Amino acid sequence: MNTVKTKKCNNRIKSCFADRVFDIINTIILAFILIITAYPLIITISSSISSANAISAGKVYFLPVDITFDGYIAVVKNKQVITGVTNSVFYTAVGSAINVVMTVLAAYPLSRKDFRPQKFVSLMFAFTMWFSGGMIPSYILVRDLGMINTRWAMLIPPAFGVWNMVLVRTYFQSNIPESLFESARLDGCDDWKYLMKIVLPLSKPILAVITLYSVVGHWNAFFSANLYLQSAKLQPLPVILREILLLSQTNDIANEVAMATEGTASLQELNVILKYSLVVVSSLPMALLYVFTQKYFTKGIMVGSVKG
Repeated sequence: MNTVKTKKCNNRIKSCFADRVFDIINTIILAFILIITAYPLIITISSSISSANAISAGKVYFLPVDITFDGYIAVVKNKQVITGVTNSVFYTAVGSAINVVMTVLAAYPLSRKDFRPQKFVSLMFAFTMWFSGGMIPSYILVRDLGMINTRWAMLIPPAFGVWNMVLVRTYFQSNIPESLFESARLDGCDDWKYLMKIVLPLSKPILAVITLYSVVGHWNAFFSANLYLQSAKLQPLPVILREILLLSQTNDIANEVAMATEGTASLQELNVILKYSLVVVSSLPMALLYVFTQKYFTKGIMVGSVKG
């Protein structure tokens, strides 16, 4: 008996030691991933509020050096950037609302077992994920519909995403029991009331997921905006950032707001700081959005992708 007890104790000690080693290795790996992921973000934020001399001299390693907000003042004072932000907010808000409505209206009937053409319609939707006309046919279609250089070009073509629909449909099938619908029907509830008053309130996690997907997609929309929009008054922030960062328009922006900083920064200094400030301004809203929707995002994406 003593021998058996000794073996069990030894096994437990080995098991505990192996668990500790496993935890230590995981912690080291995750810490390394965190560092290589977070460090560029921290450097960008620190550089955006550091002096140009400190940035040029390579003194900004982690924390900001010689803190100044001239870059952000330049961003706020520039009309082109403000127009881009306003357009991006409009495209993101309206486009995401259209995406969510269209996705739910398509996912609900496909989640119902009594919808007879369910498999055929699902196949037709899936077909568009595998095959598409490409850029030129899409451009011709948008042109023939009269949406070139209009806001509709940023709202209608991406109004529906098949992958989001699959996630929502799977969530409905996995988490909304059929008996709930039968009970609602006995109480005189039709499909519309059942969707609005029962299904949607129970589907907040997956709705948060597709909303986040849509918001990020519209906020970062560059290719479609560059393809369909020629007017600077309609272009979203990503296109404006490209023109500023790659097409050497930074001097124009810095020159316009140099007087606004009351001589605290020269033109060359503004050129250095402004690039970092623009990157932070364009990235920060999406980072904050993810922080507030994280609890819904994790649950919704895991549950919504289990089946289907």
